[in-house]
Amino acid sequence: MSTEQPIEIWLIDDDDGHALLVEESFRDAGLRNRFVRARDGAEGWQWLLDAESGGRHRPGLILLDISMPGLDGFEVLERIKTSSGLKPIPVIMLTSTDHPREINRSYALGASAYIVKPVDFERLHDKIRTLGFFLQIIEVANN
Repeated sequence: MSTEQPIEIWLIDDDDGHALLVEESFRDAGLRNRFVRARDGAEGWQWLLDAESGGRHRPGLILLDISMPGLDGFEVLERIKTSSGLKPIPVIMLTSTDHPREINRSYALGASAYIVKPVDFERLHDKIRTLGFFLQIIEVANN
């Protein structure tokens, strides 16, 4: 049996309501992962720099919103994927934008997956729970 701790999940999203729903949905899916939230792209990027230098625990997964003031999700994603130390971290875009141009841009910049946040909170809850179940399967397979 593995003694490894579950991966730490970082959410970089400026919307308090969405952030709370995402975290609650992961808990409802039974995930025991540590969940950390940066309130905007600049804060998230600074945390990532700290993690890269060893001053902060490194995330095992990043959930990243696109539309944020200041440093947006595309800029954060691009910085992550051009940093040799951060590039291996999977990044899932979790955003309300469903325009094909933005989806394609996310994948071109190196996103691992793209999930559209539905306007309906119950549908968003279901999507996040499904992602949570998927992460449990991956964690079991890796241990």
